[in-house]
Order: sequence, then C-alpha cells, then structure tokens
Amino acid sequence: MYAPERQQEILRLARESGRVDVLSLADEFQVTAETVRRDLKALDRAGLVRRVHGGAIPAGRLDFEPDLAERDAVAADEKQRIARAALAELPGGEGAGSSGSVILDAGTTAARLAAEIPLEAELTVVTHGLPVAARLADHPGLTLHLVGGRIRHRTRAAVDDWALRAYREINADVLFLATNGFSADGGLTTPDLAEAAVKRTLIAAARRVVLLADSAKYGQQHFARFGELSDVDVLITDTGLSPDDALAIERAGTEVVRA
Repeated sequence: MYAPERQQEILRLARESGRVDVLSLADEFQVTAETVRRDLKALDRAGLVRRVHGGAIPAGRLDFEPDLAERDAVAADEKQRIARAALAELPGGEGAGSSGSVILDAGTTAARLAAEIPLEAELTVVTHGLPVAARLADHPGLTLHLVGGRIRHRTRAAVDDWALRAYREINADVLFLATNGFSADGGLTTPDLAEAAVKRTLIAAARRVVLLADSAKYGQQHFARFGELSDVDVLITDTGLSPDDALAIERAGTEVVRA
C-alpha cells in the first residue's frame, strides 16, 4: 500500500471511530510506528486530523478534550520549564519570605507549578483543582483554600454555581491561568462551557493574570471562549512559540516569556 492510500484509510478510520492510535495503526497496516507518525504528521499539516498524545483525532472535533493523565504526558518537559519560570511571578518573587495571594487554575501545568513552590514561601492560595490542592495540602507556609462545586471527572476541577460564587468574593494578587487554546484572533478557549465560566470569573478575581500555556496550544480554538489575550498580563510558554509570534503577541500588550 502506498503512503497516500494508507493515509486515506487512516483518515477514514479516524472519522468513523473519532480517534486513531499509533500502535493499532502500525499493527493494522504492518508498518512501523514511525511510519504511522509520519502519516499522521502529513494529515495534520493538511488540516485533516489533529495530532494528540499517542494518535490523532479528526480535525473537526473541536469539542474533544483529553483526560488528565493524557494531557499531563503531552509536552511534559515544556510544562516543567514553564512551571519553573512561573515562580518569578509569585507575589514577592520566588525567594524566601514571599507573601501575597494567588489563584491556581486547574490544569496540568498549574499542578506542576504547585509542586515547585518553595517551602519557605508564605502565600494564600486558592484553587478549584483537586490535583493542585493535593500537591499543596502539606506545604508548611501556605494558607490553602479549596473551592467547591461539581467535580468534572475529566479535569478534576470544580465548576458551576458554587465555584463561581466563591471566586466572585476574591481579590487575589495573581492568577495563574490555564487554557486549552490561545490565539490573537480566537482568544482563550476550552472545550467545556462550565470550565469556561469558571475561568472567566478567575480573570475578574485577580489583579494580575499570568497564562501558563505550552506552544502547541497556540492557534488552537475550542468550543467555549472565555477571554482574550488582552486579558493576560504575562504569557509563559516554551521556545516552540516562534519569535515572530511572540513579538506579535507582545505588540498587542501581553508580555511573553519563552522558557
């Protein structure tokens, strides 16, 4: 089977089942996993599929949302660098004696930031993300507030009225915000309307907004729009975001840190 024929069949399978994975395709077509990855890359460049960890989904499925473990495995090194760079945005800096109040959004990069907060830091932290709270529960210098609500199983995040009411009562120094997609035209987006409502409220609840987003999310647009790049004071991303794209974002008023 020639590559174009194989790619056409891969596209058909993706559209029928909603998702394809590399190992199953390699077994079905009796080719190497690397050959399948090249096929998926070609289809992705053509705008026919969107690559995700371990496989691909049809490009039209903008409501697709990977589960927490899958998202944490994607761009792991980049997320770790972003988390470490974000320490400089803590109130008072990352050194001893840091104080102030922060909101940590639910998200895999935010959870990595939580694990990086120095033991000597003295902060008030508010979060609605269970993995974030779990990483901070034993931190000796923090006053931790866990916001309640309905827990979305896919993200382990609290949503709906209870969460919204709690965040409307907060004026934090810094928000560390997560997103599924960001772009100058598409703004900040996520697949779920309930998550979007919480994120919109978070932005209003902080004096400074720091967006933590790996470069693979740049240009992606999802179903629910919750803000604009102009709402963000600082974007911390990785070097996969090109200097030209970073400059365009900065010209619109958002500082860019490429970790």
